[in-house]
Amino acid sequence: MAIVVSFVIEMRRRLPIRPQRHHSLTTASAQLSLVEHALCPLDSAESLRPNFTFETSYFFTDRSRNRKQATVRIGGLDGLSAHDELYLWGLLALALSQPEPCAEFMATPYFCLRRLGLVDETKKGGREFELFRAALKRLAGIRYQSDFFYDPIRGEHRAVSFGFLSYSLPLGDDSNRAWRFAWDSIFFELARATGGALRFDLSRYLQLSPAARRLYLFLKKLFWRADQTPPLDLRHVAVNVLGFCPTLETTRLRQKLTHCVEQLVSADIVRLPQDVADPSRLFQKQSKGRYVFRLVRGPQFDSQGNEHRAEPADSPLYEPLTSIGLDDRTIARVMSHYSPRQIEQWADITLAAMERNRAGFFKRSPQAYFIDNLKAAKDSRRTPPDWWRELRKQELAKEREQERQKAHVFRSEDDAFEEYLHDEAREAFDRVMRQLIDDLQKTGRAATDCEEQARQFTRMHFLNRFRQEHPEWGNDGLTRLGNSLNIPH
Repeated sequence: MAIVVSFVIEMRRRLPIRPQRHHSLTTASAQLSLVEHALCPLDSAESLRPNFTFETSYFFTDRSRNRKQATVRIGGLDGLSAHDELYLWGLLALALSQPEPCAEFMATPYFCLRRLGLVDETKKGGREFELFRAALKRLAGIRYQSDFFYDPIRGEHRAVSFGFLSYSLPLGDDSNRAWRFAWDSIFFELARATGGALRFDLSRYLQLSPAARRLYLFLKKLFWRADQTPPLDLRHVAVNVLGFCPTLETTRLRQKLTHCVEQLVSADIVRLPQDVADPSRLFQKQSKGRYVFRLVRGPQFDSQGNEHRAEPADSPLYEPLTSIGLDDRTIARVMSHYSPRQIEQWADITLAAMERNRAGFFKRSPQAYFIDNLKAAKDSRRTPPDWWRELRKQELAKEREQERQKAHVFRSEDDAFEEYLHDEAREAFDRVMRQLIDDLQKTGRAATDCEEQARQFTRMHFLNRFRQEHPEWGNDGLTRLGNSLNIPH
């Protein structure tokens, strides 16, 4: 019996994934504030460098209707590519589209790529899998900081520091176990909040160049408010929003931005103003080297694609269950009777047991083992086996080691100081700042100026206090990537 089970498991590993009736995602989600600026330079020679840092900025209006500038710094262990944004927004959309969205998300790579429309039954995509794994590695190494990031939950601009995601992937390409993604909790909270997510047409996004994709998402946010954009500064959009090289001459930037606009016009995403005949005449000179332009909402701009009724094959649980050997009818029944978390856990346990290939492990079959344990777990009569817990401990230990390695590179005094302000010194900081605001207002200064100056003085006071209380953050002569990401306040 053990020989037969081993033979069946080995054959199942070698068989190609069977054709499935599925639908690709029609819409994806981006985080609303992140579309205000480029995440990395468009030039891959600049962005795909180990331990890279990228600084940019964007403008916003505060509660007092004052125009301010936010500074953003992004660092990456392995760099970042403009193409990686497709995977970032696509995976975010997949996580948010689940019945019970949470910061942890499990799916096979084939599921992710076919739902994003990058592979299908005729295009298995060996290279696509390699690109996906490489993009995940880069995205997991990113650290993002902003001094004025809009928090839609609290309704205010805040200083933030977060990553995008972490992952745990099987080392073998022939493994049927799902890949595990864990979103940074702060980023995921901001991305799923009402007023924090920006939905867009994924099929149209895929047809555009990386620069035009960024322009599409930037305009997607602007056209929420009006059918026509305000005057947009050519250099700001080209450099800070799209990521073109800041040393390029204005003429070259105008040519590159014209090409992006042409793509959006061809797709009916935007229209030119009535007094503009073609995109090359879009830009109006304001002064030497300064040009502005406007764009009008196109007939296809609001298109979100046609959502299909969800099928079992559209769930990330489908492929692990087919790898266990369940048919479509059984899969549909399992999905309707059990919670996604329970299915996810016991599917991983069953697949891990199959891949360990322990002779005589299954008394009947992997399918019977999975169903029996799932039923018992639902009735609170079964917990995960000790050997699987030990396996998970080993996997988690590897993940923690990866996180420690990332923290060693990215951890900075600034990060530790921000944690200190939000934890140990939170009440004292608020008390001192309120007292300073009161004292400054007595001098007759404007309220906004008082608050800004009080914040600066208070931060300086508590930074000195932090350094006294935490001498371990003294200068040890080492330069780390995290220190280069510090943002002045």
